[in-house]
Amino acid sequence: MKEKNPNFFFELQLEEDQSIKLAFWADARSRAAFEYFGDVISFDTTYNTNRYNLVCGSFVGVNHHGQSTLLGCSLMKNEEIESFKWLFQSWLRCMGGNAPKGFLTDQCASMKRALEACMPTTVHRWCIWHIMKKIPSKLNGYKGHADIEQEMSQVVWNSHSKDSFDRNWNDFLLNFGLVDNKWLSDLYEDRHIWVPIYLDHHFWAGMRSTQRSESMHSFFNKYITRNSSLIQFVKQYDNCLGSREQAERESDAADFHTVIPCATKSCIEAQFQDAYTHAKFREVQAQFRGKANCITRLKNSALGYSVYEVGEQVSSSIFNKFVVTYDSVAAEVKCHCLLFESRGILCRHALSVLSFEQVSQVSPRYILERWSKKVKRRHTHIKSSHDEPLMEPRSKRFDQLVFRSQNICEFASESEELTAILHRAYDNIMAEMEALKAKRKGTSSLSHEDANLESVNELQSPPRIRTRGRPKNRLGSKLEKQIANATKKKKTKVLSEVKVMFFKFVAIEFIFLVNSLGNVCVLYFQINLFDAASAAHSNCSQYQGHVMSYQFRVPAAGDNSLGV
Repeated sequence: MKEKNPNFFFELQLEEDQSIKLAFWADARSRAAFEYFGDVISFDTTYNTNRYNLVCGSFVGVNHHGQSTLLGCSLMKNEEIESFKWLFQSWLRCMGGNAPKGFLTDQCASMKRALEACMPTTVHRWCIWHIMKKIPSKLNGYKGHADIEQEMSQVVWNSHSKDSFDRNWNDFLLNFGLVDNKWLSDLYEDRHIWVPIYLDHHFWAGMRSTQRSESMHSFFNKYITRNSSLIQFVKQYDNCLGSREQAERESDAADFHTVIPCATKSCIEAQFQDAYTHAKFREVQAQFRGKANCITRLKNSALGYSVYEVGEQVSSSIFNKFVVTYDSVAAEVKCHCLLFESRGILCRHALSVLSFEQVSQVSPRYILERWSKKVKRRHTHIKSSHDEPLMEPRSKRFDQLVFRSQNICEFASESEELTAILHRAYDNIMAEMEALKAKRKGTSSLSHEDANLESVNELQSPPRIRTRGRPKNRLGSKLEKQIANATKKKKTKVLSEVKVMFFKFVAIEFIFLVNSLGNVCVLYFQINLFDAASAAHSNCSQYQGHVMSYQFRVPAAGDNSLGV
């Protein structure tokens, strides 16, 4: 892969027998995409290849359509702190040393300590889905554990300030007699890395769990099974990249050629329609529809700064209240639900206040370039596929020139003066190249271009692990079922093909006809092919071969040969 694309990145840590202990790689397209989608990363290691007992981890970002995009992949023999440190440092080197603003993982102490060492300025978030999923197993020994689970969810999701969360949490522990529960005490100590109200003032591109990484791992199942070799895994991983690339290209094309109509007459909605990708504009429209359930009330106002209370009806008898502030001088609106801060989408409460204030255009700060369909992104010009033959030297040089000239052309097209400079440079270069070509005419020159990487060890596969069933790891049961079903379907398909072949047979009929004189023997050699699969479709479906007639002469006395 490195030979086929110099911008492909990989790092390996090997055992003494040259087998892989740790591996990380990222293709050229993923590295370019990091520039636009590397602000928030989800990392997860719940997938296990099983054949070698290697853990697969993926770095996943969110593109401008809200789709998952792969930004690197790893294979690890263990999940120790030092292994994660090596991996995160390799990933940072790959991405030019630029750490993301937010990093989402599951509740793993080793990852937490490695991240603190490698990315001290990055905000670390635990997957809330994994934590909430543990409630039944951690608290099922208590009476009324179903009520405990429901109340804990209410406290976590419906506390709209840090103070209110602290109060609600303490009340929850007292009401259910859980003050001495160690698991809940530890969770409270770490509340700043998993409770939404402590984290949603940071941008997360809509991510609160590692399910994007997990769904990407389940996506791998379309291409690999747990019995795949490492070489097969790496090749099929590339197919996965190609599939993600195709999905992004199709969405880009839809944004360019089609328009989603506005649901209201609002000029603000039309602003987002013009700027945002279809997927993100639909999210904006969902907030406009939610505005119908909101009642706006002005609490106080002074010097252009107003405080509103927005009541949102979430059921026939329940209203949630949100405080929204609006600064008419700075054209700034803020809601304590923090939807815009965490997802980059203006919430229905803020839109209700803007409508109340009769604002017709929102400030450009609320139209994020992150979700724009108008930005030209460099990674879209780079193919992710590596499963191609090595390019000839001339093709390689051509691709390198196109890549470099593209950036120059984009820069020069900004003004007539820059374009004129580039045209003059092109004329001078063409004259120089033509002179050199004419000078070399009639002579031959040979050049050696080394296409191979130097000093690359012959890598060995790790020893194959024989286990009784699947090893106990953090792989979800849903993923196990998907793998089992895929294997079952494959076996069923093979058996059905064997049955069809079994019923295919050749019936050969030999018919000898001897005429009355006895001097001529006519042999009819007839072949009938019966296809059981074809017969299933049609009662009269039968493939019949050509009828071939061969005449034999009767041998004369003493003639041991037979002529045809």
